[in-house]
Amino acid sequence: MPKFTHHIFVCCHRRESGDTRGCCDPQGNEELRRLLKAELDQRGLEPLVRASKTGCLEQCELGPTIVIYPQEIWYGGVQPKDVPRIIEETIIRGKVIPELVIGDEQLNKK
Repeated sequence: MPKFTHHIFVCCHRRESGDTRGCCDPQGNEELRRLLKAELDQRGLEPLVRASKTGCLEQCELGPTIVIYPQEIWYGGVQPKDVPRIIEETIIRGKVIPELVIGDEQLNKK
């Protein structure tokens, strides 16, 4: 099997309700990952593009968070409605979506 062209890591970490840091998957249903996988499947992008769940990416205050490798694109505040656009714009067309980007100056800051 060839290498992945993109590997999307989806934070599915849960925190207690009311935690001041927030939570990327408050319902615990991995909805973003499920929607990403469905969109990839629908567009025939698997197995070269993969969406995997991950534990905490330490960007809780900016979540829900995903990171796309090897491009090193960090997206925050991702909502279900963003999934088709992420696949179309970033995965297929190679364009970064500015309003979703977590900039380097924001990464790893509480």
